[in-house]
Amino acid sequence: MPLIKKDDLTDIFKKVEMNERLNFEDGVRLLKSNNLYMIGQMADIVRRRKNGDNVSFIINTHLNYTNVCYLGCKLCAFGVKPDANDAYTMSLEEIEKKVIGLYDKGFKEIHIVGGVNPKLPFQYYEDMMKIIKKHNPKLHIQAFTAVELDYIAKIAGLSVEETILKLKNAGLDSILGGGAEIFHQDIRKIISGHKTTADKWFEIHEITHQLGMKSNASIIYGHIEQPEHIIDHLMRLRELQDKTNGFNAFFGFAFHPENTQLAKEYELSGETTGIYDLKILAVARLMLDNFPHIRAFWMAIGQKLAQVSLHFGVDDLDGTVMEERIFHAAGSEAIHMVPKASFIKMIKDAGRIPIERDTLYNTIKIYN
Repeated sequence: MPLIKKDDLTDIFKKVEMNERLNFEDGVRLLKSNNLYMIGQMADIVRRRKNGDNVSFIINTHLNYTNVCYLGCKLCAFGVKPDANDAYTMSLEEIEKKVIGLYDKGFKEIHIVGGVNPKLPFQYYEDMMKIIKKHNPKLHIQAFTAVELDYIAKIAGLSVEETILKLKNAGLDSILGGGAEIFHQDIRKIISGHKTTADKWFEIHEITHQLGMKSNASIIYGHIEQPEHIIDHLMRLRELQDKTNGFNAFFGFAFHPENTQLAKEYELSGETTGIYDLKILAVARLMLDNFPHIRAFWMAIGQKLAQVSLHFGVDDLDGTVMEERIFHAAGSEAIHMVPKASFIKMIKDAGRIPIERDTLYNTIKIYN
């Protein structure tokens, strides 16, 4: 049998055409390959097989309730110590003012994430959910990463399951996919050594799925990782999805080096290239054969590249985000909100069908 050259992806292409599952070695070869065109072709086959030409988006808003965080992750520019000049924590009264009338204004989802603030009691999180639901009974609350939930459970003196149930009863509808970063311990211990372990992250998502709630999954790439770390990450996600089928979507966060300790220590001066961004999304579509959706976060990679990604396995463009602070703290120059009309045009110009959706991917309106 002839040896297959590293950049010859013909055998993998045949697997994709036959709808066969790719293995670890396949994934590593894809990431190491320079044949972006063929990788995109393969990802597009899977995208079309799963979602046709539909591309979805949601009208949502973000709430970053505090930037105070004791974890000190080296890849984060958002979290600060409690005594920092720019430290803030929103009061429940401030949150209430922000959320009044959101659903009536057309927003279908509120995305809530913050730092791990040791001064916030469990009651704060529970009351936050109740306040939002009081003013917006139909608004989907997608809140808290596994890292936040791990900490909230500890301050509440409850198990993770009890914590999620209490928050669910207060109004929580689904949880976020953040905090995943890179699961491989060789990298995780460097970039976020004090953060919730990979095993705990998976445990929390599995519990969430067992309780009948959905979640998403993510990765932060473009720093000190190698292809093997990326594929290990994706395969671990695929394994849990085989077990629970509780993930709605996967999305990648391109690392923004500005104002981060990691960039200083490892002299990481530049952001990810468009080639790498597209390759990550396409390979994710190929490896995560049991994930319904692959999402491009336009605020991390820009609107134009997000549009191009629709030909590299992506079928979801996230939301028309009203306010977001985390990526902007790391130097993102993206605007805070894209009007719905711009999303529709962006999708149509890519030859796709715009679908306005809710958090659980139920169709609200088709713009054909």
